[in-house]
Amino acid sequence: MKILQVTPCYLPGLRYGGPIASVHGLSRGLVERGHEVEVFTTDMDAWERLEPAPPAQQMIDGVEVSYFPVRFGKRFHRSPDMSSALQDRVAEFDLVHLHGMFTWPCYAAARKALLAGVPYVLSPRGMLVHDLIRRRGSSRKKLWIRAVDRKTIENAELIHNTSELEDWELRKFNFDIPHTATIPNGVELDSFDGDWALISPEICELAKREDVVLFMGRLNWKKGLDRLVEAIAELGKGHLVIAGTDDGYESALRKKIVQLGLENQVTLLGQVSGRNKQALLESARMLVLPSFNENFGNVVLEAMAAGIPSVVTVDVGASDLVESVECGFVVDGDVGQLADAIDELLEDGELCELMGAAGYRAAEERFSWTSIAKRFEALYTEISRDRRLAA
Repeated sequence: MKILQVTPCYLPGLRYGGPIASVHGLSRGLVERGHEVEVFTTDMDAWERLEPAPPAQQMIDGVEVSYFPVRFGKRFHRSPDMSSALQDRVAEFDLVHLHGMFTWPCYAAARKALLAGVPYVLSPRGMLVHDLIRRRGSSRKKLWIRAVDRKTIENAELIHNTSELEDWELRKFNFDIPHTATIPNGVELDSFDGDWALISPEICELAKREDVVLFMGRLNWKKGLDRLVEAIAELGKGHLVIAGTDDGYESALRKKIVQLGLENQVTLLGQVSGRNKQALLESARMLVLPSFNENFGNVVLEAMAAGIPSVVTVDVGASDLVESVECGFVVDGDVGQLADAIDELLEDGELCELMGAAGYRAAEERFSWTSIAKRFEALYTEISRDRRLAA
């Protein structure tokens, strides 16, 4: 099949973290299974230009990526050049897969695909959460949904969700929802090669500790970092390492750390990638993801692949996975419960090893990108077949 993936941001940009890794992992997995995959994206890394500026086209792991400049309307990643390319080329593809909401590229690709009679799949990527839109989305997102994204959703051939939680959230909206499918994200299974000479000195020092409680992700209010630092303060032990790019919350987080007197018990690393990221994951005692809402939580899969347990809240989409695989603890948003789960893993090394091993087995057997791509392949094939039969 010839498949077009459309996403507002892509590699080498990493500010959006998990969604970008997921689109690339899926695209590469489909290429490995013999499909022709192209990606249409912009020259933005979230709200800033990619630096250095990427070429107009390049191949990344067998995936042909086209970067289109955002001329104006940076908030929505509006690109007239992408619109022209979609107009000229969308009919070449058997299927279009859109990723994300509240962005101009997905809106434009949906409209061009409809006009060309090409079916499209939509992955909201955690952006259709009723409570989050109510609390932080403002009237701007509500208006966009009514005027734009409602049509994109209702005209899709299928809505892809990464978890049952995301599917449940979607159904809170008053949409005429088409078919849906739930397929989780995948994970890279590459392990750290053990060459500590290539690892940053700060991570080398952290790796010597046996009490590292790791958070990895964007520094955003919805990640629940306030209750995580409160749990560490309540415990009075464990060294919290926070790794990720600032998404508007770092200043408030630093104030909270100072207020709780945790300056010597918390390390903020900023963005960590490549070998440094893998070494940090594999040397941590546990991962903690205390989000108020998370459609899936790719970092949970990364922890499983690294062989460490996870502590997640019930509002994390991957919480069902953690529970079923028995590779960590699922808690509610109570600071005391969060502290108790962290404490148990800090105190019981044998339990950490058992849970870590269970997670690794599941990641290896069920969540490689090749196996996830195979599931999408079946989905795409079914959509194309049904279109042909209906013609």
